[in-house]
Amino acid sequence: MPPADTLAGREIVLAGGAGGIGSAVAALLLSQGARLVISYRANRDRAARWQDTATVIQADLSSAEDRARLLHAAPHLFGLVVLAGDPARFSDPARTADAMQLSHTANYLGPILLAREAAARMQAAGTPGAIVLMSTMQANALFPGSTVYAAQKAALQHAALLLAKELRGAPNLRVNVVSPGITAAGMAEASIAAGKYDRFIKEGVIPRFGRAHDVARAVRFLLEPDNYITGQILCVDGGITL
Repeated sequence: MPPADTLAGREIVLAGGAGGIGSAVAALLLSQGARLVISYRANRDRAARWQDTATVIQADLSSAEDRARLLHAAPHLFGLVVLAGDPARFSDPARTADAMQLSHTANYLGPILLAREAAARMQAAGTPGAIVLMSTMQANALFPGSTVYAAQKAALQHAALLLAKELRGAPNLRVNVVSPGITAAGMAEASIAAGKYDRFIKEGVIPRFGRAHDVARAVRFLLEPDNYITGQILCVDGGITL
């Protein structure tokens, strides 16, 4: 494990960091002295819990102005973690095109534009740093019915690896992806409660459902200033995509 104080005083933006997994990431990083900027898109009440310990900003990642305002709030940016996304769920086949457009904007376009813009700022400043993007098990294995959501997350992963390669030679500026499995927080929480994924435990595919802290520790690992890893996808999924 990295020393607990290596993130102390470092500015880290958590885009979409007020949700279930984001809250676990925020709590872990704050406990180690990081200075956080946490953004939310619509749920002001959920984000309000962080207003005394972090800078909280409303931002829609599809907006260039909002992305710039979010990054401007961290003038000494060391790290960016993009947790924002949308499950883009729908039941009416007639809404497939709309759902795919929503997913493209929320799960690929906004996050990757923010990552590229953050990388440009960090590269211009000449300081080391780390970018961590959030994906899903559905981008790493074939789960029927997940086309709308998974395809955009798979594109995000590919774009992240391209960005990591483009940044080679920058002073330890790294880009990685964390890909959670069935985690009892965020988008999967309701599905777990409904028993949708029980069979994976009954059949011995995974030993338990993931916890938000499992993902938070992976993010923390990739943010470590002396980390030697870039251009990788870290699956935190208990082995479900094997």
